[in-house]
Amino acid sequence: MTVRRVLRMGDPRLLQIAQPVREFGSKDLKSLIEDMFDTMEDYDGAGLAAPQIGVPKRVVIFGVDNNPRYPEADQVPTTVLINPEITVSSLKKESGWEGCLSVPGMRGRVDRYAQIRYRGYDLQGNEIEREANGFHARVVQHECDHLDGILYPARISDMRYFGFEEVLFPEFGENEQTKAAPLE
Repeated sequence: MTVRRVLRMGDPRLLQIAQPVREFGSKDLKSLIEDMFDTMEDYDGAGLAAPQIGVPKRVVIFGVDNNPRYPEADQVPTTVLINPEITVSSLKKESGWEGCLSVPGMRGRVDRYAQIRYRGYDLQGNEIEREANGFHARVVQHECDHLDGILYPARISDMRYFGFEEVLFPEFGENEQTKAAPLE
């Protein structure tokens, strides 16, 4: 439908706690989700949260198949997740590089739980419940953080591992891809 403008770090709307969705299957919710997928695809993102496009609702989408920005990442099923809840399955954490469409051109090393369970609802209100580990778990945690007004730089424990993509990863070089579409 429409590619929406992604809010950038510093916009106070990104710091708000999103509100639960109360009505499933509505035309407005369907339109929001379509716009989110169009936006995520346009930016080559792995996920997107509704607050990132200025909609304070507890809606996230994610999915990775053959994304050139994640050539070594495991596949993540394309998912609409409404009113998500995360339960930690193991206290083990893994450190990994993250970026965000709301923090363009930058990446940081973030510790995330290696194994989680998540549940929520799809567009029609059908329950979804899955286990996730590795990159899948990282993407879900990152996107759900947006619903609570948390951007990944707040989770970086050592700021030596936060910087511009083209400086941290010169092998990728500075190009339009790294300028316009950092990891999400």
